[in-house]
Amino acid sequence: MDHSSMDGTPWLDDPVMLHSSRADSCKLTPEQCAYRSGHWRYWYEADHVFALSTVYFFIAVIGVSIVGFWCLRLAPKSLRSKVWWQKLVSCARFLSYRRQEVKALRWKTPSWAVSTVIIIGAVFFLAMTLGPQPYYWPNTRTLSYGNSPPIATRTGWMALACMPFMIILPTKSNMIASLTGVSHERLIVFHNWVGWAMFALALVHTFPFIVFHNWKGDMVSVWNTSLVYWTGVVALMAQAYLQVFSLRFIRDRFYEFFKATHYIAALIFILFFFFHCDFRLSSWDYFIATGVLYTLQFFYSQIRTFFELGFSNRATFTRVSDLALKVTIPIDTTWQPGQHIFLRFVHIGFHTLTAHPFTICSLPITRHSKGKSTLVFYVQPRGGLTGRLAAATAQKPNLSVPVLLDGVYGGIKGRPLYTYDYRLIVACGAGAGFSLPFVMEAILHSTRYEDGEKSKTRTQVIIATRDDQLERWYTEALEEFLEENDMQAIPDNITITIYCTAHGGLGGKGASTPNLKPGSEDEDDRINQARVHLQVVTGRPNIKTIVKDATHQSGVSVGIAACGPATVLKAVQDEAASAQLRILNSASGAHDVYLHSECFR
Repeated sequence: MDHSSMDGTPWLDDPVMLHSSRADSCKLTPEQCAYRSGHWRYWYEADHVFALSTVYFFIAVIGVSIVGFWCLRLAPKSLRSKVWWQKLVSCARFLSYRRQEVKALRWKTPSWAVSTVIIIGAVFFLAMTLGPQPYYWPNTRTLSYGNSPPIATRTGWMALACMPFMIILPTKSNMIASLTGVSHERLIVFHNWVGWAMFALALVHTFPFIVFHNWKGDMVSVWNTSLVYWTGVVALMAQAYLQVFSLRFIRDRFYEFFKATHYIAALIFILFFFFHCDFRLSSWDYFIATGVLYTLQFFYSQIRTFFELGFSNRATFTRVSDLALKVTIPIDTTWQPGQHIFLRFVHIGFHTLTAHPFTICSLPITRHSKGKSTLVFYVQPRGGLTGRLAAATAQKPNLSVPVLLDGVYGGIKGRPLYTYDYRLIVACGAGAGFSLPFVMEAILHSTRYEDGEKSKTRTQVIIATRDDQLERWYTEALEEFLEENDMQAIPDNITITIYCTAHGGLGGKGASTPNLKPGSEDEDDRINQARVHLQVVTGRPNIKTIVKDATHQSGVSVGIAACGPATVLKAVQDEAASAQLRILNSASGAHDVYLHSECFR
């Protein structure tokens, strides 16, 4: 970039253009001009060489993900029965499920698949940064083109090319999520890592200029006369804030503050980055692309909120236990088990400005159902919004407030869970309500079996909770569902076990941790002999053993849905990954094991 003092407008060079000129008249010796015009060194084509290469890299990664997702989704049944296809799918799933834990740092790595993509990205950026030489001009006094060292030029363009992808990845309605089948909440992992890559490139872009002008002895003069430098510093400071506060232990501790300031810092970053680029070559094309894509996705989300879901919905709050708040919203729409929706509660003070995700704990009406579909959420009140809602409900039972909806998002992108021979649903902590729509779906498909015969499939539900009143409100939810669908009772092939952890711990003295194998019953369990049969025990479930027993069944397909704290998900993911290795090694056990997992909301 040209770092001379700027004339004309105080923020941009005058006249303002979309692109700066690529015209170049070399006044050096023929040998120096030839050297300077090399593919990796020529400044006036650096945007094409480095920025476009970065864009192509991202497109290639997204393209591979698209091909993999749609091949898996559209594969015919005849292909899915092939051993080689099952092993290929198991290999991909193993990479997606397996995670490592660095105990010394108390840090769990992303899945091996995500880690592989991150490593490939790191290799690409390192190769593009350190591969081309020289890093600095060998004779800076005579071989200068705007005082831009080569390594600073290339990293600047690569950082700029990262921006559209970094901004688009976390948006709820984005094309990448639709095409790859990776929901937006999982893409946030890549949003974070792309941000760190961009930040590292920005630092490498900055330091050579500081070294260069200190060597020339004009650092103070340039800082005082060139807005390009301090606009870059402001952008870098905003980016540093975004990245540091995105560290998990900081973000979780100050989440409400982080969320409120994240957009402000992002706006400052983009604005000053825009001024810093100052329409050099094709730099503003990336801002235009970012703005167009983000605007389209933003307005799609808003149009969907106001026209598809409406803006006259009301949410009603009921305290169903000391640890659970029930939220109901009558709505005319459809959704699938495992999906979530963003709610913006009106008239809740400052929280009116923010939308929060909640997992849906109900099913939409079917042709056999009575009445209108109702979105149901079971929320564990904590701080922030949920704490305020709980306090308001305590003062005014059956509180009702206007609500705006944005969704639905997430859920199972491949085969529905009910298509598997054996279904295992694990829901722990605040995610207990996550299991309800899967149970309801299993009831529907077991009771109304297509050929009228008794279903050979089985469903095992494991719930661990500190809420000693969960049995009551969970039973009420299922009884209401049975009544709406004119059903007498839950089929025998569905087993629901609730582990009450309020007075016991995993491995603690006196804790009852029965090892329930698929379809078994324990004489010490209390069994509710009503329409809804629940087994209630004290203590914590042995998650690893339960998942292992389910996946060791021979000749069946197993679908697993899990929601809960990170420790629970880690145990489920490890056993699901081990099952993939058994499939790859042609060992005894299930021939197909699928896992859908999410942290509780």
